[in-house]
Amino acid sequence: MKPLAPRHRTSARTLLATGLITSLALVSGCAKSEDDTAGKDKSSASQDDQGQVVASPSSGSGPACAIDAYGAKKIDLKSATVGFSQSEKEANPFRIAETASIKAEADKLGVKLLTANAQSQFSKQISDVQDLIAKGADLLVIAPLNSDGWEPVLRSASAKHIPIITIDRKINATACKDYVSFIGSDFVEQGKRAADQMIESTGGKGEIAILLGAAGNNVTTERTQGFEDRIKEKAPGLKIVFKQTGEFAREKGQSVTENLIQSKPGITGIYAENDEMGLGAVNALKGAGKQPGAVKIVTIDGTRNAVQGIVDGWIDGVIESNPRFGPLAFQTLDTFTKGEKVPQDIVIQDSAYTKNNAKADLGKAF
Repeated sequence: MKPLAPRHRTSARTLLATGLITSLALVSGCAKSEDDTAGKDKSSASQDDQGQVVASPSSGSGPACAIDAYGAKKIDLKSATVGFSQSEKEANPFRIAETASIKAEADKLGVKLLTANAQSQFSKQISDVQDLIAKGADLLVIAPLNSDGWEPVLRSASAKHIPIITIDRKINATACKDYVSFIGSDFVEQGKRAADQMIESTGGKGEIAILLGAAGNNVTTERTQGFEDRIKEKAPGLKIVFKQTGEFAREKGQSVTENLIQSKPGITGIYAENDEMGLGAVNALKGAGKQPGAVKIVTIDGTRNAVQGIVDGWIDGVIESNPRFGPLAFQTLDTFTKGEKVPQDIVIQDSAYTKNNAKADLGKAF
């Protein structure tokens, strides 16, 4: 069984309009950026340097959105001001890579970029986006902290007919009415692939725990759903005996795992819904005197530290969740603002890291 081979999505959610695919290869330029207080950090290396493909789209039919239906006006992307709202503190490698990708693509295309970081506070993210609108953003790219509670922003954007693209997480609103498109991974599929790896690593027997992501967003819900459904379907001998949020944070993942070790000393495996929690679990296991591999750990993201954890024997598998949204986000905006249709859901293709490829592919991790 090779559950972790990269796979192409065949559902309607993976469909990308032909015009978007064609123009992915055509954009180029030089650039300018505003409100960039972070400067050029070490994570802003190009996507080519990182060795990963931003997305693997395919053309075909599916729910799409056109600018007339949305109620906006055509605009030249290079003359527009784009506002980017990051949700979380950039201590998380995923967020560092995500923001770097957005900034790098804006710089490459010569697009004026306004940025804001909500520092993991949802109320701040709402005010951040409203501030981006007030500063003159013509287009918005939002990495939402939560899925609910976006009504104030949607009203403000709608009043000015500002197109919105959401990346990584969805908002609970109506596509092609409240926002244009969502770009991100198939999170249910990620959970299923993590379960496949857990089944392979444990032999399908034992007691396992789930370190849940933060509440209030579709990523946590869908990664949990996919994992639990696949375990129930394929490995009835694996019992989920513990579930607790680690809030997508390393420190929280460590403290939750420390409690887990005390309450469930015979635990067989841990499914962490992101790498940071998984690395926290590794720290807890080390502190408890466990040996590498004594507890099977499967995570999702693809950070360099987690992939190194596979090489070192502490982690059994990492399902990639590619954070490099810049090229696809800007190309989606460009296609849409030219008057061409874009899919309402654009699902990217994610790879995976296992004991077979982790050492060789370490350079592809972020």
